[in-house]
Amino acid sequence: MLLPPARSLPAVPPEPATATPVPAAPATAAPAPEAPAPAPGRGPRLRALDGLRLLAALGVMLFHYTGKDLDPRIWGARPRALMPEVSRISSYTWLGVELFFLISGFVICMSCWGKRPRDFLTSRVVRLYPAYWFAVLLTAAVVALAARPWGSYHELTYRLVLTNLTMFQWPMGTEAVDPIYWTLWIEMRFYVVFAVVLAFGLTYRRVVLFCMAWTLAAILAPGMHWGPLTELAQPQYAPFFVAGIVMYLMHRFGPNPLLWGMLGFSWLFAQNQMPGIIRQYEAEVRHPIPWTNATLVMTAGFLLVLAAALGRLDRLNWKWLTTAGALTYPLYLLHQEIGWIAIWVGHRWLAPLPLLCVVVTGVVLVSFLVNKLVERPLSRALKPLMQRSFAALSRHG
Repeated sequence: MLLPPARSLPAVPPEPATATPVPAAPATAAPAPEAPAPAPGRGPRLRALDGLRLLAALGVMLFHYTGKDLDPRIWGARPRALMPEVSRISSYTWLGVELFFLISGFVICMSCWGKRPRDFLTSRVVRLYPAYWFAVLLTAAVVALAARPWGSYHELTYRLVLTNLTMFQWPMGTEAVDPIYWTLWIEMRFYVVFAVVLAFGLTYRRVVLFCMAWTLAAILAPGMHWGPLTELAQPQYAPFFVAGIVMYLMHRFGPNPLLWGMLGFSWLFAQNQMPGIIRQYEAEVRHPIPWTNATLVMTAGFLLVLAAALGRLDRLNWKWLTTAGALTYPLYLLHQEIGWIAIWVGHRWLAPLPLLCVVVTGVVLVSFLVNKLVERPLSRALKPLMQRSFAALSRHG
């Protein structure tokens, strides 16, 4: 999911040193109580994370277009036979999903700091639903009109489309209009789990304890064979979200041995979960994926987000990265089914590599237009409605 992060990605500068020395208290005076440290202020946008989100989305797109063992009718032949060099690389770019989860842990923790649960719910609704509603309806319309020769993995019905508009089709037992939406359910469960600590107010100590508790629950859940705990703890993906949260704590409060230890443990937990994740993708690429290669790519994702958290990527401050980050969510939602249909239509006239470039460029352009003409206006209209609704709840108890 990818999950779509919050719009504002503020970096947090260290607190300035005191300008004038404080005179020492007399020996007989009682020590003054320690004042709480002021909260760090807002800093410049972390545009490097916007760039990493775009990198993750493009990686997932490349995997779906050339890494998967697609029906040969889409390209006219198997992608691996048409573009072996590209396919060899893109068979690993599904790890963009795990990079999304790392970034999501970082950004959700950052965007929630100092906010109330109602603010969090409002931000998630106005950020997630407008582009998602449009993507569901557009994808359903394109799939219904295209009459693809390779068929569909489910029957497209009005009930299915309408249920998909809730974004809760999986717990309702309904398939998704586009299989790519599966990551949204992963993200939604992360929000539910994180809302527990948010309800008490985010502090450094509470977030650290939350990360420890979630990690422990994710480790123990499979052995306890209790479905609800496993569903919430999400053992396969919990270490990525937790690592992102820990990196945000490093960004906000500075690294220390405890946070380094938690981050290292999250990486160890994540590499242990890789075989189970790899098996899912081996069924899609139809060839073995070595654990070593996948773990090296995963580790590169950890290091990139960590570098952004510690300010090592601050020089990547180009304004266009903000736009790139904004179009990532609609790009993720729209690229798979619609992209396959575009490839199927275009492969009769274009060679594979030029066609790949045309389709990727086209999906990026459509995503930019969706963000500008659909997502932003609907979000602006929806936000005051949500705020008035919560105000009514407060007034009427």
